[in-house]
Amino acid sequence: MTRSKATTGRIPADIFSGADVRVGTYTRRSTDDEHQPYSIDAQDTRLESYIDSQPGWRHVASYSDDASGASVERPDLQRALAAAKAGAFDVLLVYRVDRFSRNLRDLVTLLDDLDRVGVVFRSATEPFDTSTPMGRMHVQMLGMFAQFERDTIIDRVTAGMERKAAQGKWKGGKRPYGYRVDKTTHTLVIDDTEAVVVRMIFDLYTRKRLGARAVAAELNARGHRASTGREWTGHHVLRILPNRTYLGELTFRDVTVTDTHPALIDTATFDHAQTVLDARGESHAHRAANSSDYLLTGRLRCPRCGRAMVGTRATGRHRTYRYYTCFTRARYDSDKCNFTRLDADAVDTALLEALAKFYRTRHNLIDAAITAAQQRHHDTSSDTRAELATVTAELAKTQQSVDRYLAAFENGTLEPELVGGRLTELRSKTTQLLARRDQLTESLASVPSAPAPATLDRIADHIVEIVTSGNHTQSKALIETLVAHVKIAGPDAESGFGARFVPAP
Repeated sequence: MTRSKATTGRIPADIFSGADVRVGTYTRRSTDDEHQPYSIDAQDTRLESYIDSQPGWRHVASYSDDASGASVERPDLQRALAAAKAGAFDVLLVYRVDRFSRNLRDLVTLLDDLDRVGVVFRSATEPFDTSTPMGRMHVQMLGMFAQFERDTIIDRVTAGMERKAAQGKWKGGKRPYGYRVDKTTHTLVIDDTEAVVVRMIFDLYTRKRLGARAVAAELNARGHRASTGREWTGHHVLRILPNRTYLGELTFRDVTVTDTHPALIDTATFDHAQTVLDARGESHAHRAANSSDYLLTGRLRCPRCGRAMVGTRATGRHRTYRYYTCFTRARYDSDKCNFTRLDADAVDTALLEALAKFYRTRHNLIDAAITAAQQRHHDTSSDTRAELATVTAELAKTQQSVDRYLAAFENGTLEPELVGGRLTELRSKTTQLLARRDQLTESLASVPSAPAPATLDRIADHIVEIVTSGNHTQSKALIETLVAHVKIAGPDAESGFGARFVPAP
């Protein structure tokens, strides 16, 4: 039988009376394999058998999705509906109603859509026929049970995840970068290759003071890739830094369990990263050479309430006055925090002058910093060697890939266009890995040493030059590079405040 594209309204009662019935099939495999025993192949086999058993039926189209039935936003389902509206088939056949939809409201809407274009909905395993009122009522009842089954599965899965979390086991889903899931114990174990990169991220962010995007760029330059195989982005980095999984914790809903697996990051480093994240979160004030008018944004904390000191202005009769004001006081009022406002011009000038004086007179502190750097070099050499081993292994793996592509090209099993693009990517990656290998080798061989007094004097002269004749951007960059934070100690007779700065590591 054939049907006009313009056919609309209720399905004709004699739709199956003709000699030719065009059938479209729809199959779906659930994303939850554990609760889905119906493979696509099994559904296709059953549907073909059912079509063969019906006089005059012929299979004209197939549609299949690998997606949840909770939503109608499935590519092939939408294609099937579009084909129905175009008059491509007379019957849409499924294995079971729950393959079509597990949501009762969606099911009713879909059936109405098919009804309006004169397409009959049938199930190969359930006895109903939507060409009759009784059949339409029956299918809606089946849809209600399908939704009930789905909701029950969700409740059971959620309860199972809560039990796993309470026992310190991995609840499922995408594993955190740096770990693998032990399928026997369902716990997280360290992935040595990725763990090196995780520690590197925290080190670059906290000790080297790089921003998230700068950290991602550095990782990519060193030849590392994210778990997807693609380049790192600032978004990837910002998802790792606040993740308490790296402290050995697991959390699901209101359940938090500690010491469930080996930690990758110590508590001090993790807390330091959270402090930096908090300081940079809204204003991005820690980016080098920031164009902000306030040199110390993000580096001053209120000694009363501990909140950040932010830049504020007050317009006088003849000029604008600049202040560093406690965030609590600026946001609310002095009842919440009554710490005094600081003259920003005086603070900025005093700090720049203190920097020049420090590099001229406090060589003993610089020597202490060098000693600490030497100790860090010694302490991190094992991680450096581990990264070097990872990079070396990745180099060998990349070279093997190059060899395989070249062999396939020589054997004539790959087209030149495919080989050319892939080889370009692999050679670029090899160049990055070689450069990183050389950096790591040099790092292991280079132990920090104290600069000569003459070098420190030249640094002090350069600072003085910036203080006296440099522009605002240069001064901001100087603070970003050399100062970690400034601590307000108390009132001072000359400048109105007492403070000391902490050099950046």
